[in-house]
Amino acid sequence: EWWNANVLEVEQQGLATGAAPNISDAYTINGEPGDLYACSKNKSSKFEVVQGKTYLLRIINAALNNQHFFKVANHNMTVVAIDAVYTVPYETDVVVTGPGQTVDVLMTANQPISSYYAAAKPYASAPGVPFDNTTATAIFTYVNSTNSTPIMPALPAFDDTPMAHRFYSNLTGLTSARFWEPTILDVDEHMFMAIGLGLVSCGKNTSCLGLFNQSFAASISNFSFQLPTKMSILEAHYSNVTGVYNATFPDTPLMPFDYTNPNNSLNQNLLMTTKSTTVKRVKYNTTIEIVFQDTSLVGIENHPMHIHCFNFQVLAQGFGNYDPNVDRRKFNLVNPQIRNTIAVPTGGWAVVRFRANNPGVWILHCHLDVHLTWGLAMAFIVDDGGTPETTLPPPPADLPKC
Repeated sequence: EWWNANVLEVEQQGLATGAAPNISDAYTINGEPGDLYACSKNKSSKFEVVQGKTYLLRIINAALNNQHFFKVANHNMTVVAIDAVYTVPYETDVVVTGPGQTVDVLMTANQPISSYYAAAKPYASAPGVPFDNTTATAIFTYVNSTNSTPIMPALPAFDDTPMAHRFYSNLTGLTSARFWEPTILDVDEHMFMAIGLGLVSCGKNTSCLGLFNQSFAASISNFSFQLPTKMSILEAHYSNVTGVYNATFPDTPLMPFDYTNPNNSLNQNLLMTTKSTTVKRVKYNTTIEIVFQDTSLVGIENHPMHIHCFNFQVLAQGFGNYDPNVDRRKFNLVNPQIRNTIAVPTGGWAVVRFRANNPGVWILHCHLDVHLTWGLAMAFIVDDGGTPETTLPPPPADLPKC
């Protein structure tokens, strides 16, 4: 994703005014926007293929604020891995990725000798929100092709949530893979996280450019995360320094509501949040189940939720408010997909499990960069495990200070 500007200044301008940052000017594939953009008519990433051969494509969404549909004209792909974990092979003509996600596919060059566009188009799930509605392209050219005009794939509509959900929800884990880990059945900690946008106060006698003259924010269960400024959470945890963070992040929202009811989108009693550095502390090897619940606050949206260090076992996902009496029956406890970034469906929910078996401080956040800077994040502190191998090592002598 590319801006014709300094991206840090774009972010800082948005934060300073309380408004959303400016949208990007282009997308790229391997650094080139492709010839659909006026600025790069003669510049496209190009790949030469031999008819009959099969190729491994590693598709990485390195965008900041957009998910994408990816297609190669007239070619099917077989998904074999997501986020570096093997899957049951899944054949598709379209791949959907969110920022931070990777998808490995096998593609056989089995079409007539010619040139074919690969295209990446945004999947924009938030109704009415401006986005960069352009398409990046690359070109796959068969050896001995004389066709100078590549064939373009038919791309989904930018808001084709059913297609995105069909792709995301049909992936399953490969239980015969070398590093497969059985599904977690015994859960120590159950958490329910309401994720979405909101507002923070602009201060007295100040007017910002967000809704109701406030600043846009984002939160998990109405806790809007901010990084500490005087010392890192990890250093404070290791050195037992108080006042840097508080370990009071709740297992469930303190103020439950009808999460996906559109009538709550502009409810100021629910929109307002506050900034804090709030974490959840768990014992080493704790097994955790999280229900991610999208909310209609400001508007529903697909949120790619990412955790550092660990992988999620994705048990189920769906639309509407999560209902444990009904939705737990949908859990895949046999071969759930395993990934470190789960795209929580628009106006829906996803259930994941993981084992906290690495001591330290690990952030959980939305991988849409604008939402991360607005505060859609929290952190887990995992205590030491009692052996040298499961004990947090001391910081290096040359550790930079904040």
